[in-house]
Amino acid sequence: MSIASDLLRQHFETLVDDNPRWQTLIADELVWELPYASSIGHPDRLSGREAVVRHVTWFLGAVEKFRFSDVRVQALADGDAAIAEVKAEGLIKSTGRVYRQEYVVFLRAGAGKITFLREYFDPVRAARALDTPIVGLQG
Repeated sequence: MSIASDLLRQHFETLVDDNPRWQTLIADELVWELPYASSIGHPDRLSGREAVVRHVTWFLGAVEKFRFSDVRVQALADGDAAIAEVKAEGLIKSTGRVYRQEYVVFLRAGAGKITFLREYFDPVRAARALDTPIVGLQG
C-alpha cells in the first residue's frame, strides 16, 4: 500500500465519521476539484484548507446518515497518487430525499498529506436529491 492509497482510504473512513481526524490528513494548500459541481450551482474548485473545510462542513450539515461503501482504492505507479471508486448514500435534510451516488476520486499526496483531490460524480443524482436544477438545462 502506498502513502497515497492509505490516505485515500483514510479520507473515506474519516471525512464523515471523524472529521477532526480527517482535517489532520489534509495539507494547508489542498486543492479539491469537483468538475461537475458547477452544474448544480456549487464550486468546481476549492483551494486551501479554509475553503475545503467550509465546504465539507456545509455538506456534513446538509446530509445525514451519509456512508461510503464498496470502496475500491488503487495506488498509481508513482506512489504519490491513488484513485478510488466508491459508492455513497445519505439523506438530504432539506428535501428528505435519499442521495445515492457513485464517485471516482483521484488523490495526490505530498509530505504525508492530501494535497489534491479530483472528485467525479453524477450531477443528475445530486440535483434530484437536492431538488435543484442543473445549470444550463431547460425543463
